[in-house]
Amino acid sequence: MHSFESKNRSTILKERVIKIALILASTISILTTFGILFSILFEAISFFQLRSFWYFLTGTTWSPGVIGSQFGAVPIFAGTLMITFIAMAVALPVGLGSAIYMSEYATGRTRDYLKPVLEILAGIPTVVYGFFAAITVAPFVVKAADFFGLEATFNSALASGIVMGIMIIPVISSLSDDVIRAVPDSQRKASLGLGMTQGETIKNIVLPSALPGIISATLLGFSKAIGETMIVVMAAGLRPNLSFNPLEDMTTVTVRIVDALVGDQAFNSPETLSAFALGLALFVVTLFLNIISLMMIRKFKEKYKVNTL
Repeated sequence: MHSFESKNRSTILKERVIKIALILASTISILTTFGILFSILFEAISFFQLRSFWYFLTGTTWSPGVIGSQFGAVPIFAGTLMITFIAMAVALPVGLGSAIYMSEYATGRTRDYLKPVLEILAGIPTVVYGFFAAITVAPFVVKAADFFGLEATFNSALASGIVMGIMIIPVISSLSDDVIRAVPDSQRKASLGLGMTQGETIKNIVLPSALPGIISATLLGFSKAIGETMIVVMAAGLRPNLSFNPLEDMTTVTVRIVDALVGDQAFNSPETLSAFALGLALFVVTLFLNIISLMMIRKFKEKYKVNTL
């Protein structure tokens, strides 16, 4: 009896230690997030004490380092969104299509070969993607545009977006493949038993069930694209260009941050502090996207739960 009580106390003590360790790990993660936010926030506030916050959000001219410098971030965010949407237009159909094929159509042996090859893309350094964009894709875009009678620059948003889309294909494909395969096989069999074809089963049963995970994978790819640095530094331009033409050169938030921090200006100058203002804006945008995705995931979960009752 004494031995049993001693063993029980030892088990309870171990569980408490594990619980404390897990709470500590969660606390460190949360505090790190707040630490990152505050380290950016204080410097961004210093910038907004020197330059107008409203003009930063609504201004269309970004010209640091000149007399009467202006810091209107609209062209920078327009370029960022343009390149990101091009990347998602490439990555989402290819990534989701490959995930559906590997999980629903490919044989086990074929999948064992294809998935590791696809995930190799995730291990390639982004600087290599940058070389690929600058040396191969950008000249191809220029030649293709010239063939159709259009004019494209070697630092076009289209070239950067295509290569960025290739980079995030494994993110969307791998995660989507996992969530699609997690759908219970009994649902597929029930659908096929009711007379649906395999395509109808995927469209009406499998994808709605996996939709929350697919949304999460898509948002993760979007966040990775919007915060990508090396590809756009090497392949995109430095000119803040407010344009809807993807064949023109554009700049992004990350490019301007790098450009501001590697210059020879004083740290407390508006040119340098503008990097922290851009970083804070990027942090807020990413946070906003994450909140929207969580709301959408909960909505689809509730809808699917109701439909399956």
